[in-house]
Amino acid sequence: MIRKFLIERCSWIFLFLFMMLLIIFISYIDSAIPLGPVLYIAFLFAIIFPIFITIRYHKETKFYKNLEEWDTHLDLTSLATAESPFEKIIEESITNQTNLLKKEASKNRLTLEQEKDELLSWIHEVKTPLTAMHLMIERLDDEIMKAQLTHEWLRIHLLLDQKLHQNRILFIENDLYIEKIDVKALIFKELKALQSWCIQKGIGFDVYLEVTEVYSDGKWLAFIIRQLLTNSVKYSEASDIIIKTFQQNDQTTLEIKDFGRGIDPKDLPRIFDKGFTSTSRHQDNVATGMGLYLAKKAAQPLLLHIDVMSKPETGTTFTLTFPKRNKFHHIASV
Repeated sequence: MIRKFLIERCSWIFLFLFMMLLIIFISYIDSAIPLGPVLYIAFLFAIIFPIFITIRYHKETKFYKNLEEWDTHLDLTSLATAESPFEKIIEESITNQTNLLKKEASKNRLTLEQEKDELLSWIHEVKTPLTAMHLMIERLDDEIMKAQLTHEWLRIHLLLDQKLHQNRILFIENDLYIEKIDVKALIFKELKALQSWCIQKGIGFDVYLEVTEVYSDGKWLAFIIRQLLTNSVKYSEASDIIIKTFQQNDQTTLEIKDFGRGIDPKDLPRIFDKGFTSTSRHQDNVATGMGLYLAKKAAQPLLLHIDVMSKPETGTTFTLTFPKRNKFHHIASV
């Protein structure tokens, strides 16, 4: 800040130095003006001027220092009070801009809320004919046609479910309800929902559950497991998917292992990024780049850790680790 202040006031400083040197020079060439008193006055000015500069530096930079350190979260209370006329112009401009931004932010937030509510309403309305369609498909006699239509119905259902949770995840903290969850029942419910898709692709499941109960939010835990399962099914063909639960270091771990196409090593750090699909199969239109991102985001408030290991053309293993000595047990018992 000192350097900026001196640069700002350099013209004044140069003017002062020039005037002092000019007076000394005139006194030197003009014998009528005694040189000694002029040098004495110049000496006094040379002492007073730095003191003046120091005082003005602290006075003039107080407002700008505060402005430089100001936390720009549209909070005007932490902004220092302007003293000089120019500072008041800046303060007025900042206040006007901040109030304008607050109004725009409030308006945009209201619009976003309305759009979110409309989208949620639309999703719920679409679910009604979708359920009716599923009942109609179940009554078909042609098994081949029935399997194909069921598969396409399931794809629509999963995309709608993903979109529904994508909108809800912004307020997930308000939606959590921690309770004891029957993991076995939850997993088999999700497997049943994917049954037609798995039959079509020739995929089976081997389930080994050492731990059958955990504390978590049932709805969001089911969503996370659903995303991991659909990811495994999507990229597997004619193979088994192994699902395990076990205790390790006083933590419950859920493992989902497939033998599908695997993930390229350079893609592994990015698979949980929003919208990321793949670099090696970038033209693959099946992937949305949202499932794993939403699963990771939903896992954070549940204190769940998702890890992944994969080798191309060998398979992928997702592990879902629950908190040590399940912290939710104390919350649920209150």
